[in-house]
Amino acid sequence: MYSLRSLFGYDDKFFDLLDASATQAQNSVQLLAALVKDPDSITSLDDFVQGRRKDKRITEQITEELCKTFVTPLEREDIEALSTALYKIPKNVVKFGEKYMLCRSQMRDMDFQEQVRILEESAKTVAEMVRKLRSRSHLDTMKEHNDRLHVLEGQADKLMLQSVRDLYSGQHEPLKVIIALDLCETLERIVDRCRDAGNVVFQIVLKSS
Repeated sequence: MYSLRSLFGYDDKFFDLLDASATQAQNSVQLLAALVKDPDSITSLDDFVQGRRKDKRITEQITEELCKTFVTPLEREDIEALSTALYKIPKNVVKFGEKYMLCRSQMRDMDFQEQVRILEESAKTVAEMVRKLRSRSHLDTMKEHNDRLHVLEGQADKLMLQSVRDLYSGQHEPLKVIIALDLCETLERIVDRCRDAGNVVFQIVLKSS
C-alpha cells in the first residue's frame, strides 16, 4: 500500500539534496583553507572548479525536482532560496581561489588565517543548520546557530577594518594594497554568503514553529 507521502511525491529527496549542497559548500571552504595555509600544496584550481560544478548540478537537480514534485516538505520558494544561497558559497570560493592563485607569490607575507578560521566555522555552522532541517530542530537550537553566524560575520567585519587600516598605513606597495584588499573583501563576502544561507534556514524554521 502506498502512503500519501509516496502518492504525492513527498519524500526526503529535498533534504538530501540541500544537505549535499551544504556539504559541498563546506568542502569548498576547506579547500580554500588548505590553499591559504600552504599555498604550494595546491597547483591548480581543478578541485575548486569541480566542486562548484558539482554544487551547480545539485542546484539544477533541486529545480528539476521542484517541477516534478506535487507536494514538498518545505515551501517551494524556501527550497529555491536556500538552494541559491548555498550555491553562492562555492561560487565565491572559486573567485577567491582564482585571484589567490594568480598572485600568491606576492601574498606570502599576508596572514589570512583568522579570516579563514571564521569562514570555516561559518560554513560548518551552515551545514549543521541544513542537516537539522530534516528533523525540524527546535527553534532555540536554530536561533543559537543563526546568532553564531551573525557573531562570526561581525568578527569578519572587524578583521576587514583592521586589514584596511594596515594596508592604508603607507607601509605597503600600491599593487600589494590593491590585491590584498580585493582578497580580503572576497573572504568577507563568503562569510556574508554563509550568513545569508543561515538566515534562510532560520526563517524556514520560524515559519514552521
